[in-house]
Amino acid sequence: MSSPPRSQRADPPARVTIRDVARAAGVSVGTASRALNRSGPVSEAAVQAVERAAKALAYAPDPIAQSMRTGTSGVIGVLVSDLANPLYGRIITAVETRLQREGYAMVVGNTHNSKAQERMMVDLFRRRRVDGLILGPCEEERPAYLEQIARDLPVVALDRDFGAHGAGVHVDHRRGAGEATRYLLDLGHTRIALMSSDGALRPGRERIEGYRAALAERGLPADEALVRTSRSAMDLSFSDALALLSAPARPTAFLCLGTRILSGVLQALKQSGLRVPRDVSLICIGDGDLPQLFSPAITAVSWDLEAAGTSSAEMVLRAIDGAAQGKEGAAPARREVSLTPHLVVRESCAPPPAAAAR
Repeated sequence: MSSPPRSQRADPPARVTIRDVARAAGVSVGTASRALNRSGPVSEAAVQAVERAAKALAYAPDPIAQSMRTGTSGVIGVLVSDLANPLYGRIITAVETRLQREGYAMVVGNTHNSKAQERMMVDLFRRRRVDGLILGPCEEERPAYLEQIARDLPVVALDRDFGAHGAGVHVDHRRGAGEATRYLLDLGHTRIALMSSDGALRPGRERIEGYRAALAERGLPADEALVRTSRSAMDLSFSDALALLSAPARPTAFLCLGTRILSGVLQALKQSGLRVPRDVSLICIGDGDLPQLFSPAITAVSWDLEAAGTSSAEMVLRAIDGAAQGKEGAAPARREVSLTPHLVVRESCAPPPAAAAR
């Protein structure tokens, strides 16, 4: 079907402006503006007349004009490495819920764990005049970069490195990985594979430290062949897991990052004909639907994702308030919220086959 001639197309309705509201209410533009914003001297009769006119005309303030006038947009930017990760989904939902209570909207971006993509998205958000930023882990986590952003825009680090005067929310991944490794050691496992993001990212670095520390406590050397890390935790780790399972001395247990890496490990176990936990024990780092619904249910290192999101939102709101009040002088102290993970024991772990036979 062909489109109607341009002359026959309906023009879009004209946007209702503050001038239209003032004309309908019989007041000046300045009075209408003060009445709608409840600022400055204006009579109650004028306020009621302006509000009636605005409602009748379905008037909505122009957010761009408001932003230019007030210097704020009422929008917070959030950047994470993988929006497909359900763990981030829960964090982002908690951020949005807390921001909405204060009248803020949220825009979300995906860095794909690329520092170039992150810088591009940060620049885009700044051009869009966001009032603050929450930045999740990324390929490059130089604290100096966050300090550079913070010179003119409040920024909160979500589970990533930040400097002595920054603000951030951290999960104690060292403790979580250490607790999980000790649990497997107590069951009799000594060949435990760790699959996570690499040490360039704070969470990966802390997990490796916790894993090695737990082995060292028992006088066991860390076999580096069992530590498989990737630049991006989003990589499907099927090939790495399959290579480990095909080795002459294969691991008897896996400690692996959830979602995509966990999926790769499960696929490799299936192809190798190995069963959980009869042949291989399995612990997932990060809890969610997959570890809970898989059969047998997978033991997981869990932390409060909603608290991570809520704390990040509250921290960026405080930073925005501080900037609006023009607090100057000495450099602000480091502000950090630390979340403690815990082990949720389910059905995926048992003594290694040799120990069970003995």
